[in-house]
Amino acid sequence: MEDISQTLMNWYDSNKRSLPWRETSDPYAIWVSEIILQQTRVAQGYDYFLRFMDAFPTVQALAHASEDEVLRLWQGLGYYSRARNMHSAARQIVSLGEFPSTFERILNLKGIGPYTAAAIGSFAFGLPCAVVDGNVCRVMSRLFAIEEPIDSKAGKRLVEQFAQSLLPEGQSARYNQAVMEFGALQCVPSSPDCSVCPLADKCLALARGLVGVLPCKSHRTKVTDRFFHYFLIEDGESLYLHKRDADDIWRGLYELPLKEVESSDAEEEMLPVKSVRHVLSHQIIHAKLYHRVLPGPLPQREGCIVVRRSEIDKYALPRLVQILLE
Repeated sequence: MEDISQTLMNWYDSNKRSLPWRETSDPYAIWVSEIILQQTRVAQGYDYFLRFMDAFPTVQALAHASEDEVLRLWQGLGYYSRARNMHSAARQIVSLGEFPSTFERILNLKGIGPYTAAAIGSFAFGLPCAVVDGNVCRVMSRLFAIEEPIDSKAGKRLVEQFAQSLLPEGQSARYNQAVMEFGALQCVPSSPDCSVCPLADKCLALARGLVGVLPCKSHRTKVTDRFFHYFLIEDGESLYLHKRDADDIWRGLYELPLKEVESSDAEEEMLPVKSVRHVLSHQIIHAKLYHRVLPGPLPQREGCIVVRRSEIDKYALPRLVQILLE
């Protein structure tokens, strides 16, 4: 096991990308980067991280911000519960007086699971915790030919056991960064170039011809179709926005007045001016936009606010609404 770990770390030293969150041991900055990079590619998350740290350079600054400010900065990243949870956790940390430094205490923060707790713990505090994200699951599954589905209890347990067994004493941060980077750049999901892999002679999946099928999953998540009718009602200078407050997608964000219908067959009196199919992780939104211009100024409307078009950038909007307004 030791030679595998050393090979990974040597590979990392030669191939790692230069990323700002790797140049610090500040648990706050590491935490922000880890939350942003959940469900987000590094190329997309990079600029968001810089903007977020510029706006909220300390956990105290984040804790004292309003939810609207946080969501506005998060706009476009999706999975907005990440931002809301991080905002709540910042207030937890401030009330504690310091960033927690044990795995168990980090895990108690809002929105933090075992992977993120292990990442913060090892990168910021040198805790001997192996990280297990999607990249690590793929590397472990192929390296040790784990044929159990990685979304099953047995599969998860095996991945975690192998990941922990490779963790070198006193080098948890370097090793964890190495195995994740290896999965991101070398042991990629589709058609990895095994001819240049430094672990090719130790990879059981390669030896058994299983690289293309591992890791495997037991089932696919059901995808739900939803049908949204949005209404752009304006007077030429202002329009209506509505804040989503239900326990649903995009909670806390602003959108146009909405009518959700049961099927694509539902019709309105007006003809739509735009139709968009918007794919989320577990939902497909079929959206239609209807447009009506009223003589101004717009009257007050229950559940809505009147916003000047020139000031709409001050409000956090779902990407779908941005597309419709474009």
